[in-house]
Amino acid sequence: MDLDLKDKTVAVMAASQGLGLAAAHAFAREGARVAVCARRRPELDRAVKGLRKHKAPVAGVVADVSRSDDIKAFVDAALELGEGSLDALVCNSGGPPAKRFHELADDDWSRNFELLVLSNVRAMRAALPHLEKARGAVVNIVSSSVKQPIPQLILSNSLRMAVVGLAKSLALEYAPRGVRINNVCPGSFETDRILELVEVQAREAGRSVGEAKAERAREIPLGRMGRPEELADVIAFLASPRASYVTGATISVDGGVVRWTYG
Repeated sequence: MDLDLKDKTVAVMAASQGLGLAAAHAFAREGARVAVCARRRPELDRAVKGLRKHKAPVAGVVADVSRSDDIKAFVDAALELGEGSLDALVCNSGGPPAKRFHELADDDWSRNFELLVLSNVRAMRAALPHLEKARGAVVNIVSSSVKQPIPQLILSNSLRMAVVGLAKSLALEYAPRGVRINNVCPGSFETDRILELVEVQAREAGRSVGEAKAERAREIPLGRMGRPEELADVIAFLASPRASYVTGATISVDGGVVRWTYG
């Protein structure tokens, strides 16, 4: 299916690795202009080099998505790449640490609120006026934790719910203006982030990492963890004109792990 993304301009946050980078590749393969950001220059340069193999225009910006000025600079760079136009925004960030409630202080909550919630607020605030002109789309990468809490991830379980509420509210507000806003809820994917969580769980249970990974795979109805490109394809579709009648949705991409009937 041609997603009609050729020459569209897409901004993907936190895209030097993992799910963000996979999403950027999906857009670049479709011929879109892709702006990406990341905190560290070496990883960002490596990502940009890989994306340019698709022969699509790419811009890389060093930015910490928990910082307001950095987000504005990133959106500005995306607009420059698009010659004043922006068609889609993918909101993404690193994940919070795996901790239990009693291990968290106020600073942990405040810092991760900036990372998980305000990063989306600020990016959409900067991008929505331009997305409205293009009748574009926003896709927020959240987590399956918004539908089924994950042990030891109370920060993600709690704070990502705010992003879902924000997205649903803005989807209703901006639908008459032609902007669509959706969320994707990844489960376990083969990324460094999931390996980090598996290592924590293995250590606490006194098992090997291999045993913990095998157990996680057994809990997934499809019997395996996902490949990053499998989420990326869903993101690209939701951001594209092919998903023109989908807005306000929170879509699980998790191999069936969420047991909720409407998951």
